[in-house]
Amino acid sequence: MTLELTTGDQSMLHGEQGSAAAAAMKILVAFAKAVGARKLLNIAGAHIDGCLYHGQASLDFVERLIEGGGRVRVPTTLNVGSFDLIHPGLVKMPMSQEAPARRLMMAHLDLGCQATFTCAPYQTRFRPRFGEQIAWGESNAIVFANSVIGARTNRYGDFIDLCCAMTGRAPAWGLHLSENRRGQILFELTGGLEPSDALFVGVGLLVGQKSGDRIPVISGLPQPRDEDQLKALGAAAATTGAVALFHAVGITPEATTLDEALHGLAPEEKIRISRADIRHALARLSSVPDGVQLAAVSLGTPHFSHEEWMRLLPLLREVAPGRGVPIYVNTGRATLTRLQDEGALAGMEAFGLVPVTDTCTYVTSILERLDGVVMTNSGKWAHYAPGNIGLSVGFGDMEDCVRSAAAGRVVRGAP
Repeated sequence: MTLELTTGDQSMLHGEQGSAAAAAMKILVAFAKAVGARKLLNIAGAHIDGCLYHGQASLDFVERLIEGGGRVRVPTTLNVGSFDLIHPGLVKMPMSQEAPARRLMMAHLDLGCQATFTCAPYQTRFRPRFGEQIAWGESNAIVFANSVIGARTNRYGDFIDLCCAMTGRAPAWGLHLSENRRGQILFELTGGLEPSDALFVGVGLLVGQKSGDRIPVISGLPQPRDEDQLKALGAAAATTGAVALFHAVGITPEATTLDEALHGLAPEEKIRISRADIRHALARLSSVPDGVQLAAVSLGTPHFSHEEWMRLLPLLREVAPGRGVPIYVNTGRATLTRLQDEGALAGMEAFGLVPVTDTCTYVTSILERLDGVVMTNSGKWAHYAPGNIGLSVGFGDMEDCVRSAAAGRVVRGAP
């Protein structure tokens, strides 16, 4: 299959726009040929998932682009890094790791990327619009952009996402194309389920586990309270599977009807999800029973939105947990700045609140204790933390997490 390149593409490829652009285009062309794309298309923005330091190769790649005079050509946001640049004292990292981790984050700024350092760029001023072509990394951001907003991106990994940003182009394949956005597997929710936060996590876990490489359609999902519940569903689905797009009938923009979601065709498979299925999926997130002593609470994976903070802060005042069990809240720096400007966080440290920006507590050494149980309301955090940082997890709604912090032990259910 021949890849058609425009005059501009050829100009970049042949080095007429600098060595960095040439290197990025060379990689992008090879990638496009590998996936069978016929051409490249313009993108309106990019989100880069390469700020986490995994070794010298990632830093070498970015610094080579800087040496070649590279600059991104579209608005480009950055995912979390390995370090909290706003609260450096929180991170426990030897200097041999800290120096390159910091440098990798800052090097992306030298390329003209925006210092967002958040896994939720869709809740910043850089939110894309319906139908816009973008090139995003970070699994939860990809599924949210495709599903909840209706923007268009594939699952772009490290380096390819940056090559798209450096060229302003992406391969015309996969979810960039309308015909590839058709729902294929239908999940039917049964039993009149209440729209709790845990429900959306549970549905996401099951959808991710059972969809494989097919695009899921969900019918019978209750109307969400806000987009944060859909954020939680997508994050869980992208964590337990390869979901990059889901359609929720009557909720998401490309699924006003079941027929629209399926593009008028029959689903390849139907799966029913019951209350018991959801309860079982959520139970598997918790490795501890109720009553176990608690070391910490971690919220905000994906990063807490301003709306989630507005639900959390009154709850803290109502329940009034003390300093005994810290409550770490992972959030974007722009969201934190807004809260500080509003004076919303005044006195919150008395309740054990510890804001974390630029990174996440399951990817870097922030938690004071790793020998106990950590409570979370995040399906993604609960799934990854045991393997990443080696601790036991209790899962519950936000209310469960705050009440558990107050009690000093895992408490779930109504107060």
